[in-house]
Amino acid sequence: MSGSEPESTHRTIERVARESYGRLVAYLSSHTRDVASAEDALSNALVKALTTWPQDGVPQNPEAWLLTTARHSLIDHVRHQQVAEASQPTLLLLREDSKEMTLSTEFPDERLKLLFVCAHPAIDPAMHTPLMLQTVLGLDAARIAGAFLVSPKTMGQRLARAKTKIRDGGIPFEVPQERELPPRLDAVLEAIYAAFGIGWDDMAGVDQRGRDLAEEAIWLARVLLQLMPKEAEVHGLLALMLHCEARRAARRGPDGRFVPLSEQDFQQWSRPLIEEAERHLVEATSRGRTGRFQLEAAIQSVHAERARSGRTEWAAIMLFYEQLIRISPTLGTRTGYAAAVAEAKGPEPGLAVLDAIDLDSVSGYQPYWAARAHLLQRLGKTSEASDAFDRAIGLAEDPAVRQFLLQKQAHL
Repeated sequence: MSGSEPESTHRTIERVARESYGRLVAYLSSHTRDVASAEDALSNALVKALTTWPQDGVPQNPEAWLLTTARHSLIDHVRHQQVAEASQPTLLLLREDSKEMTLSTEFPDERLKLLFVCAHPAIDPAMHTPLMLQTVLGLDAARIAGAFLVSPKTMGQRLARAKTKIRDGGIPFEVPQERELPPRLDAVLEAIYAAFGIGWDDMAGVDQRGRDLAEEAIWLARVLLQLMPKEAEVHGLLALMLHCEARRAARRGPDGRFVPLSEQDFQQWSRPLIEEAERHLVEATSRGRTGRFQLEAAIQSVHAERARSGRTEWAAIMLFYEQLIRISPTLGTRTGYAAAVAEAKGPEPGLAVLDAIDLDSVSGYQPYWAARAHLLQRLGKTSEASDAFDRAIGLAEDPAVRQFLLQKQAHL
């Protein structure tokens, strides 16, 4: 085997793990009702792939190979459990499943079931989204911890407790009955959007892992829509993500330079995705139940209109933000509202909106400081703008965004 072949095999394993993790964990745990054991079994299968595939070659169906190997690992685990009687039903399920499935057989996608398991009322609501991000989309605890501003150790402990609750609490692995869906829907929508946001922010969409995660989130929203076609917020969430995804190609210049929305070449925006987003937004609006995701999608819809009219209707964006603040007064919403006010009415009213936000709450929130620096610059307050740029630059995780802010600061 040449030197490049093991490297190619390792890339294949990484790709299969990235693309199949959620499907495999969901399928295995739907049989065992034990998410942690399913994750361990899949980890063992991936380790075995790293040692055998470089020698024996990549299987014709890598995903099915991992599933079969993980299933055997689970059977061994169940067989060695001390409470043999309690393990028998699971063991029978796994064995029967093994008889029915060959290496080339497709297996059902159980991720939607797992999403609703993670959103069960018996689980701490604060853990619904982190649990879905790890079990369904394969994010590690450290990456999730960064998104929720806690330490990786703390997040890992909380995730472990939540998985134990699923196993010991007898939570059924099924899509809830129609009457039970709405209370758990918000948690599922939040998790899907959080996944999209993490994928979107991951190197601003130029990293393949981020692209995969964003595409997974859109896929999950489509599956959810098949289950709940009359839910306005499901249409709203899908419209929001499609509008954002439509602009992916325009977010970077040919040299990798960050391009803010206002400077993007709308000729690079995907018209099919925009048109699909608009159809879902119209459907959501027709339901007569306004929600957060519909309003955020409406804001993106106004931005998309620039591709047709050549201008941005900031007054309309400002009005949508005012409605959104009443529903979801988050830091992101209030910062976005300030930017819209500044464009519609001038930098001074926009800065007043930012000034009304408690400083302690924004100490680590990068978009606030970037917006503040921009408005102070427009008002000619050079010294204050430079300080705000320093904060924004220090908090920027994306090197291209950091460089963009450094260039703006240099022009003060």
